Amino acid sequence: MNHDTSARRRSNASYRWIRQIHLWIGAWGALAAILYGITGLVMNHRFGDGAWPQGESSETARVELAIPAEARATPEQLSLWLRARQQLDAQVIRKGGPGGGAGKPPSKWTLSGGTAGSSWALEYAPGDESATLKHSSHSSLAAFNRLHKAVGGGLFWILLADSFAVGMLLLGLSGIWMWARGRSLRQMAVSVMGLSTLAFVAVLGLALS
Repeated sequence: MNHDTSARRRSNASYRWIRQIHLWIGAWGALAAILYGITGLVMNHRFGDGAWPQGESSETARVELAIPAEARATPEQLSLWLRARQQLDAQVIRKGGPGGGAGKPPSKWTLSGGTAGSSWALEYAPGDESATLKHSSHSSLAAFNRLHKAVGGGLFWILLADSFAVGMLLLGLSGIWMWARGRSLRQMAVSVMGLSTLAFVAVLGLALS
């Protein structure tokens, strides 16, 4: 067996393996690609006069909670109190900047959580004895849009979405490798790959300028 034959066999074996990996990743993320493609398209058209429907979100309840002194010290303490006494697990904690002077609005803490279809949010102004808790319900389309943005999906959805994101990277890299196999740089430049690269760089440059 000469050197060229051995190299050709190794190249063919590599191609078969990468092609198989490409197919496995495509099968693993096929449903996710459909979901993210639909929601990405919908959210791309959420502004302007011809904005597409984004789903419905409606407030289902609003209550005033008395906040005990031990929960007022920090947002983290407030979060622990909500979990222990209200069975509300805060997934996002936002701290407003310093305020209350020179015409600036007073600072506030916002804690939120829930699922993609049903969420809650609590707004608290430091030092107050109470806080407003709002519960909201989201339609299927709105819930899917929230999942697209990794809102309300929980830990398992984040892990699954991370696997899809890594899969998309590998899908792209393996696709480029297979497309480039056996083609010269000139052939790549005048191919669909070259055209898509040119369009991507041009539009990205316009968007960032």
